[in-house]
Amino acid sequence: MSFTEIEYGVADGVATVTLNRPHRLNAFTYAMRGELIEAFDRADADDGVRAVVVTGRGRAFCAGADLGGGGDTFNHRRTEEMYGGEDTVDGSPRDGGGTVALRIARSLKPVIGAINGPAVGVGVTMTLPMDIRLASDTARFGFVFARRGIVTEAASSWFLPRIVGIAQAMEWAATGRVFPASEALEGRLVSKVHAPDELLPAAYALAREIADNTSAVSVAAIRRLMWSGLSAASPWEAHRADSHLMNALGAAPDAAEGVTAFLEKRPARFPMKVSEDLPDTVPSWPANPYELP
Repeated sequence: MSFTEIEYGVADGVATVTLNRPHRLNAFTYAMRGELIEAFDRADADDGVRAVVVTGRGRAFCAGADLGGGGDTFNHRRTEEMYGGEDTVDGSPRDGGGTVALRIARSLKPVIGAINGPAVGVGVTMTLPMDIRLASDTARFGFVFARRGIVTEAASSWFLPRIVGIAQAMEWAATGRVFPASEALEGRLVSKVHAPDELLPAAYALAREIADNTSAVSVAAIRRLMWSGLSAASPWEAHRADSHLMNALGAAPDAAEGVTAFLEKRPARFPMKVSEDLPDTVPSWPANPYELP
């Protein structure tokens, strides 16, 4: 698949996904949806990729859904005519932003959002399943759905309250207002704010810290443990999952190498690969991004 609305590249163990419709402020389309899913499929299949950085081309990260269709933008009868039939859930067409969010959530590689400018609507909800969000001090955010007569999408009713708490989530979603990076930082939507020319270097430094110092299999397993643990019924359920994976990985080559490297005071050279060595006991999420659990 060749990309037309995103760019994808890999360097030094880090995949970069760049939203690439700068003339439309990287507004989200059905074509972009498919390309983003394909990019994360590629990253997961490539053992050379240890982390993924997502950013936008030009002055925006993503201005939300492309509203070029006017009042029918969110009318699925129109989109079905343009793009063909869509998979459905309980008889309704699947939310396009949701298919991207679920694919990012299922990633086996840690995902860092480098939010370089306005991130509104699906432009912000697609970042919620990313593990770390960094923002430029010129970025602005908006959960504007109520101002467009629709609802929060991309499974953000699940992600957003878990990230920022229900009160903050409802304030932003109910008002639909656009707010600056400083408020996003205060509300814990982003973890750090940087000057524009320092944003990508900071994201790559974080990605390289992961790539240079950790076991790829450990990070993939930890990511699944963390995200699945958000809906665990109790700490006992989390303890069960931890125990299975400690048993599987404790006797594996990466654990031996990690301890030996520490004792010998040298960088570790972890031999295991995500594509071949991820234990069966890692929490399982749907293999197909369109499939429901």
